[in-house]
Amino acid sequence: MKRMREEDIPAFVQEVAATGCDICAVGPAYYTMGDSDVRRGKRRGLYKKLADIDARYGSRDHLRYQIVAHLASIGRYIDAPPPDEEMWIDSEAPD
Repeated sequence: MKRMREEDIPAFVQEVAATGCDICAVGPAYYTMGDSDVRRGKRRGLYKKLADIDARYGSRDHLRYQIVAHLASIGRYIDAPPPDEEMWIDSEAPD
């Protein structure tokens, strides 16, 4: 199986973002490629484009932290609360 190289991260991120899919880091260790901002009628074509990008770059799990760092460096970052803080927030939610 093909594996993405670290030097390919900027091009990968740029291609994903160019599809209209919002790719961003979430906290220090994760990233997401959300399609919620893409109009419903364009999502079918989006999935094909993302599959093509995925096939071209290959597996990227081994680069997760580097992808997150790159996303954060270009402002594509959502700060997530630490897990223990998140549990506190959930336990304080009204029923």
